[in-house]
Order: sequence, then C-alpha cells, then structure tokens
Amino acid sequence: MKKLNVELGEGSYSILIGSDLLAQSGVLFAANGVKGRIMVVTNPTVAQWYLEPLMDSLRSSGYQAEAFLIPDGEEYKSLEQANRIYDQLVKGKYDRKSVLVALGGGVIGDLTGFVAATYMRGIRFIQVPTTLLAQVDSSIGGKTAVNHPQGKNLIGVFYQPSLVVSDVATFGTLPDREFSSGMVEVIKHGVILDPEYFKMLLNELPALKTRKPELMTEIVEGSCRIKARIVQEDEKETGLRGILNFGHTIGHALESITDYQYYKHGEAVAVGILAALKIAIRNDTLQDSGLEQSLAFLFGALDLPTAIPGLNVAEIISLLYLDKKVEYGKVRWVLPERLGQVTISNEIPGETVKDTLLELGGV
Repeated sequence: MKKLNVELGEGSYSILIGSDLLAQSGVLFAANGVKGRIMVVTNPTVAQWYLEPLMDSLRSSGYQAEAFLIPDGEEYKSLEQANRIYDQLVKGKYDRKSVLVALGGGVIGDLTGFVAATYMRGIRFIQVPTTLLAQVDSSIGGKTAVNHPQGKNLIGVFYQPSLVVSDVATFGTLPDREFSSGMVEVIKHGVILDPEYFKMLLNELPALKTRKPELMTEIVEGSCRIKARIVQEDEKETGLRGILNFGHTIGHALESITDYQYYKHGEAVAVGILAALKIAIRNDTLQDSGLEQSLAFLFGALDLPTAIPGLNVAEIISLLYLDKKVEYGKVRWVLPERLGQVTISNEIPGETVKDTLLELGGV
C-alpha cells in the first residue's frame, strides 16, 4: 500500500493507494482516527460490487454504518439528490460527529462532499473512489459541487475530505469506456507538469490496458502526487491550481450542450484538450505540433472521441461564458507552451475559438 499526505495545515489528510483495500477499510479508518456513525452514499451500479465488502469491514471494526443509494448518472448530481441525503441524515439524527463516506465515482464524491460541507455547517467525509477518474482527480483537493441546468459544478464549495482510500482492484469492473475516460486526467497531469510521467504513459500504453494492480498503483500514485502538489500550493484555485482545468473549458461546455448524456467527463475533456492544443498553435503559444500528434495517438489508442461532429458552435461558445472560470466576462484558457508547461490566458480571440471548433467538426 502507498500513502501520500496532502499537507494543508489543519485540513491535511492522507491518500491510501493499493489493491484490495476495501476489505481493510474498517481497519484503515480506525488507524486514521475515524470515529462516529457512518452513512455510506453510493449508487446501485457500485453497490452491487463494493457495498457489501465495505459495510462488512466497517461493521467488523465496530462502526455503526448504513447505506444510502442515489441513482446512477451525472444528471443526479443535483440539489434534489442532495436534499434527499439531508432528509435521511435528519431522519436518522446524524450529528456533527457523524461521517459521510462517498463510495463511487466523481458524481458520488462531489455530491457527498457538498452535503458534508453544508450539513450542520460541515461534518467529516471520506472518499472511497472506485473509478480511475475519481482516484486520480475528483477525490483529491476538496472540490465539491452539484450541477445547475445551465452549467456543471456551478453550486459548490471547497471542502477537504478527512481521508481518501483508493482501491485499484475496483478497476477490474470498470467498463473500457470508463477506464479510458479516467486515463484522460492521468495524461493531463503529465502534459501540464511532468514530462517524464507523460513519456512513461506513452511507453506503458499496452500494459496499461491490462490494468494490472501493481502498475495501476504506480499510475494512481503518480497522478495523486502531481495533483497533491498543486493543491498544497493553491488550495482554493486562486493561481497555480487553475492549470488543472486544462481541457475543461470546452469539455464542460460539451457535457452541458449534450445534457450529460453523450460524453463521459473524460471524453469531453479529451476533445477539450485537443481544442486547447489547436488554439495554442493558432495563437503561437505552442510551437511543438508533435505534442498534438502524441495526444491524438494516445486518445485514439484509448478509443476516445477527437471531434464534435454536428454540434452547434455558437451554442458551445455561449456556454463557455457560463463557466465558473470566467473572470470579468472573459474566458480563461489553459494553453500548453511545451510538454510539462502551460500558461493561462484570457486574451484568446473569439474567431480563434470558433475556427477551432469548426475544425473539430462543429457546425
């Protein structure tokens, strides 16, 4: 088992990474000082695989625990579902010493964290991410939110978990599409900050598809180190942390315009990354066209989308201005300068964005 610490003063916490950790969760919780009643929030898809071993482990370690299920899907990361969890917490007389556990992917983690941050002005919560995307991205850093019909993650708060337990054995039940979606965030980390990590991913691509626990533990640890480093320097995203939004500006717009029904999050970000590369080349920010070719190769090998055929360009551009990263009416773009280094700009001409989206197949 690997252990990383996210150093944030009083808000510091540990990330535990390894195989078959779910069956040890009760012991791991106790070893990390977790006390109080526990409510596990999950969905039926995850529950069929992982709820029983988690609950058995918690109860065998003496925890009083119950589970609460919400439907599976991005559309359920909503205030309505948050209110259902509040109702259950109130009905069960959960107090400020109680603990919420998020068992699942990014939707479960974001929603559970949002509820934990706001119930009784804040109770503890623990992330037990079961997808690659959640293990390397959304479970780390304390971003919690629900969606608004007009945009993703518009209602939220920064609220750090007390512990993250990442069991890479859960990748064995991930559909290929979900695994590839998670790999986009892994690849993103290498592009924005760590060239050697990116090159390792290129070299290990065939082996990655086997999802062997030893390799996946190394991959998850590598991404977590990169993200933890950024979060430690900029917890509330006032500067450096903004580079983690590479590919997300257009990615979030693509999710919104398709009502979260067509693209997985990582798939939308993959297209957003390619769009950012094209914008950087058009804007003379990026001189190395080989980076675009390498990413197109990686995304193609992972069966990720690389175009937006038939989507309305004007509508996508309109949605960009509803993104929470807009400042003073200007869209902030994370653009690569070279492998391992990016810059943030809010001076990209609208025509450049439009031409890029048209090149990607928009209409």
